[in-house]
Amino acid sequence: VPGYGDSPLAETVATAQGRVAFLDHILQELGLRRPVLVSPSMSGRFALPFLLARGDRLAGFVPVAPVGTKDYTAEQYRRVQTPTLILYGDRDTHLGAQALQSLRHLPRHRVAVVPAAGHACYLDKPED
Repeated sequence: VPGYGDSPLAETVATAQGRVAFLDHILQELGLRRPVLVSPSMSGRFALPFLLARGDRLAGFVPVAPVGTKDYTAEQYRRVQTPTLILYGDRDTHLGAQALQSLRHLPRHRVAVVPAAGHACYLDKPED
């Protein structure tokens, strides 16, 4: 994702609309039609605006304690019809719980909590 890890920041992803266009371009380039989008942590800045703008292009959405959930209203989340599995570790007492408070407004969601796992629950408990 531009601006994270060792990748340089790109001007084109400075806005939510730019991040939606970037992610849309990636999915098109990969030839993915109606994928399930998994969004851990910082990728929420890309995935959440995409979900709200183009959620109908996704077969499902799996947010894993993503950042940026407070940037949107309950009403915006209620409009999304994408099946969603909200995932977080039970030891992620800050971001996991915070994300759940916003994402629980998605009408077609389920919640899965990974026991004995922190923020990066997929690294703490990969077998789960």
